[in-house]
Amino acid sequence: MIKVCIISSVHPPFDVRIFHKEAETLVKAGYEVLLIAQHDKAELVDGVRIINLKTPGNRMARMTKTVWSAFRKALKTNAALYHIHDPELMPIGFLLKFLGKEVIYDMHENLPKQIRNKEWINPKLRYLVSKIVCFAERAFLHNIPIIFAEISYHKDYLWVKNYETILNLPVLSHLAYVDNGAIEKNKFAIGYIGAVSNARGSMETLEALKILSMRGFLPSFECVGPMTASHEEELLNKCREYQLTNVKLYGYLPADKGWPVIQRCSVGLALLHPISNYYESYPTKIFEYMAMGIPVIASNFPLYRSIIEAHNCGICVDPLDPHAIADALCRLMDNPSEAKALGANGRAAVEEIYNWDVESAKLLDFYTKLLAQSSN
Repeated sequence: MIKVCIISSVHPPFDVRIFHKEAETLVKAGYEVLLIAQHDKAELVDGVRIINLKTPGNRMARMTKTVWSAFRKALKTNAALYHIHDPELMPIGFLLKFLGKEVIYDMHENLPKQIRNKEWINPKLRYLVSKIVCFAERAFLHNIPIIFAEISYHKDYLWVKNYETILNLPVLSHLAYVDNGAIEKNKFAIGYIGAVSNARGSMETLEALKILSMRGFLPSFECVGPMTASHEEELLNKCREYQLTNVKLYGYLPADKGWPVIQRCSVGLALLHPISNYYESYPTKIFEYMAMGIPVIASNFPLYRSIIEAHNCGICVDPLDPHAIADALCRLMDNPSEAKALGANGRAAVEEIYNWDVESAKLLDFYTKLLAQSSN
């Protein structure tokens, strides 16, 4: 049995992409899978052996002590292949490669572009930090095969010759199709799942809800996802100011707890702002809403429209215009049969095209190719 060691110092052990998609796919294909991640104990879950890392006290401790601990634990596994997931793990990927190990780097985001919008980095320093990261990536990832999580990434990484693009598409068995039937106005629920921030449309959503309340509509808003304490307070203050009583901020929930909340909703939101990394990347939540059979209201970016309009599964709007968002929500509330049809169209598209079965085959083929190369 071929041993694979997956490493993340940032993501929780049961991250959907890392655990429920990639690790479980590898287990089913007959690999021995070890996962090094922050966890309270070592345990075996669904065939994946979790090797736990202690939770660090802060970001700096994570990027130093946690990363070094991950490296030492990884070496002890003596795996045939090491699959790393976080930018801060690039140095240990380089070291593992230097020691003759086979390594894959899973690129979840276009980091140089993402850094230009990181709120915790001083705006005056973001361009410089972005350039430094570009240099670091070329240095540490030299000759390391890369998995791109988005189709848009490779054009900025033309120096990478050995790669595969594996999209973060849903596992159909995880996301049950829910036939909401006729969606009644007094039971209309708006759903959002994912990281919660201004750049992901949280404020515009509340402003749209205020507009709806002025029109006599009072839908609920079910918001699932992590957010900073300061942003949560900002949202709660805005709810009080707008007298919005039907807003529920769940914070982070494990996938098996968060998805059922959204499955009970009438529509899913993906109102990301026109920022470079968002503009060119598929939000996983769009495909999750489609898989659940609920219509999508999404930003009117060409990439998003290529999915939503092609399959007639939702409405694209200007994400910075609360009135446009409110109009789209009104349209679905006023036309429950249309909302139901849009949701059914989305589910059909996921069943046929946008699902993990397609991507898992690419993952396994990539592993087979790399392991064959390393044995020569």
